Amino acid sequence: MTRTIRFNAFDMNCVAHQSPGLWRHPQDQSWRYKDLHYWTDLAQLLERGRFDGLFIADVLGTYDVYGASDEAAIRQAAQVPVNDPLLLVSAMAFVTRHLGFGITTGTGFEHPYPFARRISTLDHLTGGRIGWNVVTGYLPAAARNMGQTDQPAHDARYDHADEYLEVLYKLWEGSWEDDAVIRDRDRGVFTDPAKVHHIGHDGTHFSVPGIHLSEPSPQRTPVIFQAGASPRGVRFAAENAEAIFTAAPTKAILRETVDTIRRELELAGRDPYAAKIFNLSTVITAATEDEARAKHAEYLSYGDAEGALVFMSGWMGIDLARYGRDEPIGNVDSNAILSAVKAFQSADPDGGEWTVDDIATWGKIGGLGPLIVGSGAQVADVLQEWVDETDVDGFNLAYAVTPGSFADFIDHVVPVLTERGAYQAEYAPGTLRDKLFGRGDRLPEEHRGASYRVGGPRSTVIERPATVPSSSASSASQPNR
Repeated sequence: MTRTIRFNAFDMNCVAHQSPGLWRHPQDQSWRYKDLHYWTDLAQLLERGRFDGLFIADVLGTYDVYGASDEAAIRQAAQVPVNDPLLLVSAMAFVTRHLGFGITTGTGFEHPYPFARRISTLDHLTGGRIGWNVVTGYLPAAARNMGQTDQPAHDARYDHADEYLEVLYKLWEGSWEDDAVIRDRDRGVFTDPAKVHHIGHDGTHFSVPGIHLSEPSPQRTPVIFQAGASPRGVRFAAENAEAIFTAAPTKAILRETVDTIRRELELAGRDPYAAKIFNLSTVITAATEDEARAKHAEYLSYGDAEGALVFMSGWMGIDLARYGRDEPIGNVDSNAILSAVKAFQSADPDGGEWTVDDIATWGKIGGLGPLIVGSGAQVADVLQEWVDETDVDGFNLAYAVTPGSFADFIDHVVPVLTERGAYQAEYAPGTLRDKLFGRGDRLPEEHRGASYRVGGPRSTVIERPATVPSSSASSASQPNR
């Protein structure tokens, strides 16, 4: 049977996202990121193309590794200015019926208690079409602006995220029973208190004794996305993620990465295909190969090398301004995205090491992942080859210009893949989780989060706190003096 390939559109509430300089192209509309109609139009376009989801990246901070300053990032609009991703979702969900939404937020600087409510709210409002991309953070500027001197060490960030997820699972899965809300008009009881439980969490980083503020949403826990590719990141993904994003520039690197993820999923007690794996890719396509290559050349002429190096420095944790353009990057010890360093140390098919200029040219369009240029049929051939040879499930498609890159893919590639049986001919019913896996709306039993359900092996029913004495309540209501 031909394997169905999954696709997300990759965007960000900013200008040009991962194609620095392309905001200058006359067809690029990313400068309209502040306009809600841009996002609703994009959502409708993607649903017309039967994309599985729109994945919205985010950063909290600026890229200031390059040149030890954020000046170049500001000049190049390298993901700054950038707005909040969550506020876009309700409007896009209102104008679509099936498109999923993967929203990025970090675990480092927001308490899980209010975050749990925001995600449950979106899951309610979208009818269960929400996914959450768990990031631990990597930009030093984000840490400094939140009162820290730098990001914690790489693995320590994941240790913190482990407890963050534990709190969320307790709130989403273990606080409210499915039938807690009864809406009994005769007795005047909206919710049965006996079926709403305090989670009683008292951990190393968080103390959350109370209940989740939201009643159970269609999925309870959103579809968990994760993009860590370091050994610690892959282990975290294997325990939590249902969709895993990679950014391998070659098939050989992606094959190795996918094999590692599948093994780690098994070690975590899950099916090796319990998570969908999406590789970052950028497609430039047209009616013919010649037209596509001409379009690529045109786009490349707008790409900005400095902007590309701003991104690469931030992702790799290396100030590439300290290197000559013809200098190889060498071996480095990075506290940022370890997979980015590894990729460019081993991406050359001839075994040569990449120079700074090679990295800049690569990064002008689409970021870390591969760039595929050709007619619709040629692009479809390449995508199917990558799936067949690497065992990846799908692709997270970045753009050169928006919405044009997505529209071109829908017009030229989607019909070919659909005819070959490699693209969904129609949306499946149900929530985002059910659409992706066909196993229902809720987390499967073998998932870590499911163990925190009421009656699960990690659930703890906390006795309801005693009623506050009336004298205490009275004094508590008095104004401070």
